[in-house]
Amino acid sequence: MGSSALVLGGGGPVGGAWMTGVLAGLCDAGAAPTRADVVIATSAGAIFGSRLLAGESAHRLYEGQLAGADRVDLRVGLGQTLRFLWAALGSRDPRRSVQRLGRAALKARTGPESDVFDALRPLLHGVRDWPDHALRITAVDALSGELAAFDADSDVTLLEAVAASCAVPVVWPPVTVAGRRWMDGGSRATANLHLARGHDHVLAIVPISAAVGPHPGAERQAAALADLGAHVTLVTPDHAARRAMGRDLTSDARRPAAARAGHAQATALAASLPALWRADG
Repeated sequence: MGSSALVLGGGGPVGGAWMTGVLAGLCDAGAAPTRADVVIATSAGAIFGSRLLAGESAHRLYEGQLAGADRVDLRVGLGQTLRFLWAALGSRDPRRSVQRLGRAALKARTGPESDVFDALRPLLHGVRDWPDHALRITAVDALSGELAAFDADSDVTLLEAVAASCAVPVVWPPVTVAGRRWMDGGSRATANLHLARGHDHVLAIVPISAAVGPHPGAERQAAALADLGAHVTLVTPDHAARRAMGRDLTSDARRPAAARAGHAQATALAASLPALWRADG
């Protein structure tokens, strides 16, 4: 059947809730997304991907969102939003755009780096070690704009990799890992589908399909993989899911509805997945 990759994108607390609904809906309908040879995870996807590969079921992730578990206090003010947009949209050149964002992140008056670790440690539900299953967690170097993908061979802890991937620019400080400062893995592309290049089958669950600034969105990256011969299934929020999620992807109150919308969307989608992704395939 060829090699396969599961890509889990970023999307804040609400996007992450929708993602858990999609994963649970697929599994409840007989699919097996974690059969992938590798999981490529960004930001919220890094949190839930780590827990999935550590043995937590997709349904349990979903039930937690419905019950209000995994709450994270991610307050984003108007000033932070404007600074983020000013930096990201200030250049049409992708490299300069992400470097501008990195400079803004490094200069922003935020809390200490320990705040990021303290917020994310409970979200991993006690998972400390890298899973045996191949997992790649993305982060962006705040100085150079370079994208990296941490894995079990990177000489960083799982928590460090997740914290680097989730350090939202100008909201949380870039975190120091392996001697470098890192910011959110979605700072260039919300899901980094291009890292799945070389795999024959790709299932991408992406809460936010469009990148901010002059960077390729999920649809463009999926099309590029398809042009190389990969069979790509890209799942992004449908109309009902977008309404349930709303515009504020940090809203704790939106998480249950977003999770339910993701579950409903995935239930309808599961039957059309290639046999590779089905538990009985």
